[in-house]
Amino acid sequence: MYFATLASGSSGNSILVGQKGRSFLVDSGISAKRLLNNLSLLDISPSQIEGLIVTHEHNDHIKGVGVLARKLKIPVYATKTIWEEMENIIGKLNYEQKRIINREISLAGMDIKLFATSHDSRESFGLKVSGAGLSLGIATDSGTVTEEMHLSMRGCDSYIVEANYDQEKLWAGRYPWHLKKRINSNLGHLSNEQLAEALTEWVGENTRKIVLAHLSEENNTPERALSTVYNILKDSKVRKVCKDLRLKVAPRHTPHKLIILGE
Repeated sequence: MYFATLASGSSGNSILVGQKGRSFLVDSGISAKRLLNNLSLLDISPSQIEGLIVTHEHNDHIKGVGVLARKLKIPVYATKTIWEEMENIIGKLNYEQKRIINREISLAGMDIKLFATSHDSRESFGLKVSGAGLSLGIATDSGTVTEEMHLSMRGCDSYIVEANYDQEKLWAGRYPWHLKKRINSNLGHLSNEQLAEALTEWVGENTRKIVLAHLSEENNTPERALSTVYNILKDSKVRKVCKDLRLKVAPRHTPHKLIILGE
C-alpha cells in the first residue's frame, strides 16, 4: 500500500491511496489542474485513479471534485447527506458517476470503512483503509476525538491525521473571537495536543508512519506540530511499543513524497 497527501490545509485538501498500480483519492479541494500536476510530480498516472471519496461538503474538500470527475470519468463516492449538500456545487455528473455509499465500500482493491468525525458540516467522516494486510487511518476535520474514531484508528500501520492548531498561537493570534471559539470547539479542529493524546492510544507496535495534516497556516507551524506531538508520544507508552515510528508534516500546496508501507 502507498499513500501521499496532494494538498493539505484550509486552502485545499486531497489524499492519494493505492496499491499495485490501482489508486483512489480522498477529497479534491484544489483545482483539477493543480491536482493532476501534483499527481504527475509523484509519477502517478491519472489512469490509475479509480474513484474519489468525499469526506464532507466544505469547499476545501470539494472544490475540484466535479471538474476532476468529469475529466477523468471516475465515480464519486459520498453518503446521501453529503450528496445533498454538494451536488449543486460540483456540477452535473453522469448518472453512473454518482455513487451513494454507507459506511463500507471496496475501491481499487482495498476495503474502506467510514467513521464519524465531529465537525461543523452536516456529516463528516474519517476512513480506515485496509489492503494486503496493511491499514491506513485517515482523520481530519474533527473538533474532538469521537468514540468511532478511537475504535477505528487503533493499531493502524500508518496515519494521516489532523494537527490543526497550537493552543498558544490560536488564542494569541489575530483571528476574531468567534472564529477562535469555533476552531477550539467540539465541531472545529484538533489541536496538536489533542491529536498527540489520541495517538498515544492508537499507535501500535506495527505503526511506522504518521503524517500530520491540515495544519493551520495562521495558528500553527510544522515545527510546533512536530515538537508537540513528538514530546507527548516520547513520554508515553508509545516510546516502548514502537521504536521505528516516523513523524512527517504534510506540505500545504505540494504533494508529500509517496510513502510505501511494507518497505
